Amino acid sequence: MTRKAVIVFSGGQDSTTCLIHALPLYDEIHCITFDYGQRQRAEIEVAQQLSKQLGVKVHKVLDTSLLNELAISSLTRDHIPIARSTGEGVPDTFVPGRNILFLTLASIYAYQVGAEAVITGVCETDFSGYPDCRDEFVKAMNKAIELGMDYKLRVETPLMWLNKAETWALADYHEKLDLVRCHTLTCYNGMMGSGCGDCDACALRAKGLSEFLESRAELVQSLKTKLEL
Repeated sequence: MTRKAVIVFSGGQDSTTCLIHALPLYDEIHCITFDYGQRQRAEIEVAQQLSKQLGVKVHKVLDTSLLNELAISSLTRDHIPIARSTGEGVPDTFVPGRNILFLTLASIYAYQVGAEAVITGVCETDFSGYPDCRDEFVKAMNKAIELGMDYKLRVETPLMWLNKAETWALADYHEKLDLVRCHTLTCYNGMMGSGCGDCDACALRAKGLSEFLESRAELVQSLKTKLEL
């Protein structure tokens, strides 16, 4: 039986690492990128380029611009400045309902193509305080989706308990460190690779990369041991 998975794919560090990790595990990968009127439109093109480069044969860009009309965030409104997080409350870069919508639509698509898993790069260990990146949320969504469609489906979160240094190590384990480092777009200000160096996304990415490079061999070996158990 052909093993199929659907990946929620933004072209950023996390979703690209998830794609790289999934490629040897599944016979058929479907990438879905959501066009929700995001501030940085370049991420859609980056996602398309990366999926092609990594040999993905099916990549869909779905119009979910309705989310832009409903969800007010600095990532959906040009007039709202992208501020650094204070560590208190939900950051202004949080897009309300985004992962609820994305996981729902990706799961409907998975149902149609007969995929056994939907993969998303959300992470609770190193994250920006978004409530829809928590393990509790993903598990609740997974249960609701299975009940609502009467379809056995796993929502996989390979990065959930990895910090950013370990996420870099996972890319290195798959020999794609340079690809992720130079050709992904994580920056809230729309700059490739290392990004602007100022926004929360860039700060988290840079901190993780620095920690990874300081203990590269140890981190990769530790991750390799976990993956090959």
